[in-house]
Amino acid sequence: MRGLEEKEVLILPSGNGIKVACLPPQIYVHTEAVQAALAKYKERKMPMPSKRRSVLVHSSVETYTPPDTSSASEDEGSLRRQGRITSTPFQSHSNVEPWLNRVIQGSSTSSSASSTSSHPGGKPAAASNTATATAAATVLADLMRPQVASVRGVPRGYNSSILETADGVPVNSRVSSKIQQLLNTLKRPKRPPLKEFFVDDFEELLEVQQPDPNQPKPEGNQMNVLKGEPLGVVTNWPPSLLAALQRWGTTQPKAPCLTALDTTGKAIYTLTYGKLWSRSLKLAYTLLNKLTAKNEPLLKPGDRVALVFPNSDPVMFMVAFYGCLLAELIPVPIEVPLTRKDAGSQQIGFLLGSCGVTLALTTDACQKGLPKAQTGEVVTFKGWPRLIWFVIDGKHLAKPTKDWHPQVRDASAEIAYIEYKTSKEGSTVGITISHASMLAHCHALTQACGYSEAETLTNVLDFKRDAGLWHGVLTSVMNRMHVISIPYALMKVNPLSWIQKVCSYKARVAVVKSRDMHWSLLAQRDQRDVSLSSLRMLIVADGANPWSISSCDAFLNVFQSRGLRPEVICPCASSSEALTVAIRRPPELGGPPPGKAVLSMNCLSFSVIRVDTEEKLSVLTVQDVGQIMPGANVCVVKVDGTPYLCKADEVGEICVNSGATGMAYFGLLGITKNVFEAIPVTAAGVPVSDQPFTRTGLLGFVGPDYLVFVVGKLDGLMTVSGRRHNADDVVATALAVEPMKFVYRGRIAVFSVTVLHDDRIVLVAEQRPDASEEDSFQWMSRVLQAIDSIHQVGVYCLALVPANTLPKAPLGGIHISETKQRFLEGALHPCNVLMCPHTCVTNLPKPRQKQPDVGPASMIVGNLVAGKRIAQASGRDVTQLEDNDQARKFLYLADVLQWRAQTTPDHPLFLLLNSKGTVASTASCIQLHKRAERVAVALLEKGRLNVGDHVALVYPPGVDLIATFYGCLYAGCIPITVRPPHPQNLATTLPTVKMIVEVSKSACILTTQAIMKLLKSKEAATAVDIKTWPTILDTDDMPKKKLANIFRPPSPDMLAYLDFSVSTTGILAGVKMSHAATSALCRSIKLQCELYPSRQIAICLDPYCGLGFALWCLCSVYSGHQSILVPPLELESNVSLWLSAVSQYKVRVTFCSYSVMEMCTKGLGTQTDMLRMKGVNLSCVRTCMVVAEERPRITLTQSFSKLFKDLGLSARAVSTTFGCRVNVAICLQGTAGPDPTTVYVDMRALRHDRVRLVERGSPHSLPLMESGKILPGVKVIIAHTETKGPLGDSHLGEIWVSSPHNATGYYTVYGEEALHADHFTARLSFGDTQTVWARTGYLGFLRRTELTDASGERHDALYVVGSLDETLELRGMRYHPIDIETSVIRNYFSLSFYFFWSHIFADAVFTWTNLLVVVVELEGSEQEALDLVALVTNVVLEEHYLIVGVVVIVDPGVIPINSRGEKQRMHLRDGFLADQLDPIYVAYNM
Repeated sequence: MRGLEEKEVLILPSGNGIKVACLPPQIYVHTEAVQAALAKYKERKMPMPSKRRSVLVHSSVETYTPPDTSSASEDEGSLRRQGRITSTPFQSHSNVEPWLNRVIQGSSTSSSASSTSSHPGGKPAAASNTATATAAATVLADLMRPQVASVRGVPRGYNSSILETADGVPVNSRVSSKIQQLLNTLKRPKRPPLKEFFVDDFEELLEVQQPDPNQPKPEGNQMNVLKGEPLGVVTNWPPSLLAALQRWGTTQPKAPCLTALDTTGKAIYTLTYGKLWSRSLKLAYTLLNKLTAKNEPLLKPGDRVALVFPNSDPVMFMVAFYGCLLAELIPVPIEVPLTRKDAGSQQIGFLLGSCGVTLALTTDACQKGLPKAQTGEVVTFKGWPRLIWFVIDGKHLAKPTKDWHPQVRDASAEIAYIEYKTSKEGSTVGITISHASMLAHCHALTQACGYSEAETLTNVLDFKRDAGLWHGVLTSVMNRMHVISIPYALMKVNPLSWIQKVCSYKARVAVVKSRDMHWSLLAQRDQRDVSLSSLRMLIVADGANPWSISSCDAFLNVFQSRGLRPEVICPCASSSEALTVAIRRPPELGGPPPGKAVLSMNCLSFSVIRVDTEEKLSVLTVQDVGQIMPGANVCVVKVDGTPYLCKADEVGEICVNSGATGMAYFGLLGITKNVFEAIPVTAAGVPVSDQPFTRTGLLGFVGPDYLVFVVGKLDGLMTVSGRRHNADDVVATALAVEPMKFVYRGRIAVFSVTVLHDDRIVLVAEQRPDASEEDSFQWMSRVLQAIDSIHQVGVYCLALVPANTLPKAPLGGIHISETKQRFLEGALHPCNVLMCPHTCVTNLPKPRQKQPDVGPASMIVGNLVAGKRIAQASGRDVTQLEDNDQARKFLYLADVLQWRAQTTPDHPLFLLLNSKGTVASTASCIQLHKRAERVAVALLEKGRLNVGDHVALVYPPGVDLIATFYGCLYAGCIPITVRPPHPQNLATTLPTVKMIVEVSKSACILTTQAIMKLLKSKEAATAVDIKTWPTILDTDDMPKKKLANIFRPPSPDMLAYLDFSVSTTGILAGVKMSHAATSALCRSIKLQCELYPSRQIAICLDPYCGLGFALWCLCSVYSGHQSILVPPLELESNVSLWLSAVSQYKVRVTFCSYSVMEMCTKGLGTQTDMLRMKGVNLSCVRTCMVVAEERPRITLTQSFSKLFKDLGLSARAVSTTFGCRVNVAICLQGTAGPDPTTVYVDMRALRHDRVRLVERGSPHSLPLMESGKILPGVKVIIAHTETKGPLGDSHLGEIWVSSPHNATGYYTVYGEEALHADHFTARLSFGDTQTVWARTGYLGFLRRTELTDASGERHDALYVVGSLDETLELRGMRYHPIDIETSVIRNYFSLSFYFFWSHIFADAVFTWTNLLVVVVELEGSEQEALDLVALVTNVVLEEHYLIVGVVVIVDPGVIPINSRGEKQRMHLRDGFLADQLDPIYVAYNM
């Protein structure tokens, strides 16, 4: 076939090196391998990501396309149609067909894709077909991936028996079915896990890579240094490149040097050697003599000058380059910056800055196209130094004077020019080339390529650097050659242009890349009359690329009939540091026959060269890049560590020692030494030469006939789990999967990112604009399978971006480092993303095995032996505290109110503010007493209630609520405060009201006229059954009647009120508070906060449950202080209301919730100066307490303190309280006692229920703030969650509490009655078994501090870690959702510089069937939503060693929050599973 005898070599190790076996030629080996690999796979049932769609997508069950396993060349539109095609086809597998026929007969429904795609059965057409239809639907549910549509409010009438979860629970939502698919996918066996070990004591060690005992090892002899042919002696060889230019410019001035073409392919200008010489002289003279700054010459010899020329103007570039050399200036050619944000432009700026460049040379046309500032000058690009731009068109150049002659010196070791190179990480370095190296390289290329005078060469490459510069600008001048320069813009319009120019100019040599050959193949049908017979060398500059071989073979196949001889194709290998390393010579120049190596991909990943005899699929076919350059010595050394010589059958880095390599990285001494001054050593450690070698960054080996083979580049090397993979190989595999259908112009980028101490492979491709979601997803899954099969490596993330959106390198390729940067910063904006952490993250710590339970007795003994005390603490003893507390005489709050109404009738107790900050209503002791009496009369007379009846109080926050509460006590009824429904949101708020009224068995509802109308309105009827409300009384106009006698409870243990609230886990629970507990609670708070009648406190809390209710309704009546009431709802229209009130009334003690604090921090962040001008001063505040039932939110409290420090708020003032359902006030900072302390604990230890204190800032440290001081009369102990034994200090356990103000039990726990029987009457299983405790349901620990409290004792601090019900049990460890959420938010905000247009509001996590689900609120576009998928997955893996199963991106406000500002994660989970969130995007991680 080839004319020339071509050997295909198989490399086999033999005793002394390498043997050769011959094989028949194979073309497109890789594509065949990929297709064969895919055929082995059954279609994977992977859940497809869900995107929001604005319209309903209808698709019938019959919609079906057989799988397309054909290669990319097949017609794109061929669909085998069966039934009727309605819309986007489902992709499925061919064995479905018989089922499909039956389904089509048995099912006639075609319903919305949103709800039924995973359950396509629908209603059967006839009873006889039911079984068939259901069975078919079951199979289809497995075989079809749901279509991408997510629509709100779709009727969901489908068969729920089709799918069951892993636990056997029937599920009937689309989300559930997708998660089920995901679980099924994940059940597949993973790769064999690596050797694992795990050290106890919570040191979570990641699995350590143990070498595989069966991995291939090199067996050949150690290689020797390879010597190239000597550089020939040429009689009249010029002493320098400039001398050559001077010779040709003066002796052959008319000889053509360079022809430039326009975008139509017309020759627009031919530069002669005479013109090049005279113009270069003019430029050199102008630069040295005409450019001045402050009468000093601007430039002196040795200065660096930037050359900024477009790829369409080789003529001006050549003049500028040689002009600089003549002026003894150092040219630094760079790309034209088009915008301020070009890919990699900032790095170029750093290079220019470090080179001290102050002048940039350019053309008139180019300068006009640069972005300008308003002054008309060129803008300063980001990261660039300030430059003077000098245009070198003829009219700006001065003619040299008669006596001025440049010195044309012999080639020296001085720097001639600097070539830039962008590293794998994206940093740009400048490589210095000396005059001597430049001359030696031209000499070596001339000899290797057999260049002769006046030859014609066509150059498609960038003439500013690399082979384009070396052949088309330097060596060509050395040999007086004529270069035809083909601009990139012409290649884009006409990919055949270079072939046409070879033909029309009878060019002897062409310099191209494999890309140019590939594109010309696609266009070659148009041209029948081209001939390539004039070519003696077709130099393939990127011959080292793994896919260049298929381009070369295919090109030869097509163009051999048009005069192309096989031996003409000459791949070469080069690197920026070592210049040309090797090039294939044609036979007439003495080159050996070309070779091919078919290598095992698996062995290559261990750097071993083997032929793959069994597995014909996973092979890499590479061609040689010829022999090493004349005058060079080459060896192959190990990639990592000391440069030991490799064995003959081992892949290593090629190193070159010659006079024709680069000298250094400009200004970077450290890495220069490593790369340009490597000393290779033998296995015994003996240096192989006294001369230093330059590392090329090319990975390869030396084959038979001393041919060099390159299998990859160091820049593209990805080391995953100890095995090496080459980015280019992975790209080649992805391209072999039907690329023409999906990938836009073959644009694929592959790189690795480090996540969890290992490289992870990321593949990003540009998607064709016409590719459908379904097709893209199918292509993505096929790519994953192909890479898995051929490379035996998992892809961590596969992303598709819209066509033309990846950052471009100057010649249109993909700018890899910039793409990677965007991926890591979440600025890639993909349109499709598939994460596969489950398959490729194999180094997670081993799951924790629960130790056999240690008995509680041995716990105590163990603690005593270890010198730890039992974790127990208590507040001050109430019985010992003597205070002049008159209210203590009274057992009941109703008595206290009557006493105050008699003794201090006009003393103001309450002051309610409206949103304008003015007083809306007040209540003195007597006013409150009288209003309460009226309410009691109405209850008894109008409501006809009996003692002990329950009454629901449905009021907005205000004095009415307080008055009706005491009215109930006066009448002997049991009050329940209920938040009123929101008029604009009845559908979600009214059912909660109804539920509390029903569950609390309320006999009557007291409310205002407005709310009464709302409860009975038509709108309400759509949300609840309004006919079943109990009696509703409005208290707006009550008759002024005196109560005959006020009810007095027979015993203090009698029920006083019910406190209903929804926990963060979504459970509605009402607790019973007795009269004794109510009085004890008020007394405890009074003592802790030093509350007296002369005090004023400000409360900005909801008054419906917990401590908020107690502070709002109970404490003022008991202690007699005045409460300034600020309803949190009013802050929505006046965010500074609370702080202004605190300042105006000079309040010392104030309470708020986290949601209030957050509103102030967000809403007043920029207004502190304005508030100060308005006279807001917070220096009066001694303590500001956040009422909470959760772990203190340190970040929020700190930013609040920092923000309002300017208004006088003391840094010590802000603290938090802690209460829960069983006891609403356990800790409260109060006004005395030491400041709250903060400790840092090891987050990994917490996962094992242990507490280990660490230094601030240490890795995995988590700050925890003490939750205020333990209240008087309260005792706290830490108990083991399972054994119920007491724990030692600094052990994490459940907080148990014993106090006179504990609630007496649950009135009801909606739906969870049995679980909570022991919450109020728990006893320790060992130690003090007599005390009765209440279990809080919160995990925490106690720690004795160095501080002393008021009594002189050492202070015990209580730290709350989180709710036990909310913890996630994953991998045998206990995780707190807040920690995972904090990581996501923190990581996002560290990147938010790039997200200036979007904003994450919140995130929440929960688990479902052991999958971790992360929900993120985002205000931004769908593309930004997709960016978050990888960011979220990365950060959770890095910081928590957890794999996220599902990432859900939703709109702001979707995550439900209760009145205290706590996330309702279980509600969120239920909403997600019931498909009610309408997410922007749902990603199912594989």
